[in-house]
Amino acid sequence: MAKFNRALARDRRHARVRKKVHGTAARPRLNVYRSLEHIYAQVIDDESGVTLASASTVDSALRADLASLAKTEQAKAVGKAIADRAKAAGVETVVFDRGGYPYHGRVKALADASREGGLVF
Repeated sequence: MAKFNRALARDRRHARVRKKVHGTAARPRLNVYRSLEHIYAQVIDDESGVTLASASTVDSALRADLASLAKTEQAKAVGKAIADRAKAAGVETVVFDRGGYPYHGRVKALADASREGGLVF
């Protein structure tokens, strides 16, 4: 029997989610990628293949403020930042792409913070 591959399982879940979630110019996709140490968020228009806004824990503008925070708190800060940057780019509503990750913990914290920041999804 083959050994369970966690990354392959996430890729399969992400493909399943992406069958249904598609970003348009009117309602782009808010994509989340989570690594062990960092979290990344992008607002993407899939029709034209353009990233409209992005924020992450490796972002130089956020990095200094995030150093002393827990990972969930960092995800909240990234969620707030992506909401601010998306609104600056003229985006009010998005579709949420959890990237194959379970909707809890850091992913949920980022989503909730971006909702509080003014994004609708």
